[in-house]
Amino acid sequence: MSENNKSNWWIWKVFWILLGLTTVEVALGIFKVNGFLPHALVHDHFIGLKWLTHIFIILTLIKAAYIVMTFMHLGFEKKSLRWTILLPAFILIPYLLFIVLSEASHHFLMNG
Repeated sequence: MSENNKSNWWIWKVFWILLGLTTVEVALGIFKVNGFLPHALVHDHFIGLKWLTHIFIILTLIKAAYIVMTFMHLGFEKKSLRWTILLPAFILIPYLLFIVLSEASHHFLMNG
């Protein structure tokens, strides 16, 4: 294996991992449109969103964390620094979604 291939093997690893996660998201979207997903996953709600939407949000957060860990070289830092940067995002994003959804449902109930 040449020196260039040895130094760039990680980019292909990242490519395949992100491609796999994106393929799962696209497949879920296609299955939803074609009606192949379970009724509970598509029609039941939790905190104002369908379960499938929660799955999309979780997969997107995983992809974002992996991109930050890889391309911003956070994966090579100490574990405490990684958690210091990633944990607020994993707490803040669901919290902000909860605020937006609860306020929107309250507004809809009061004015709808």
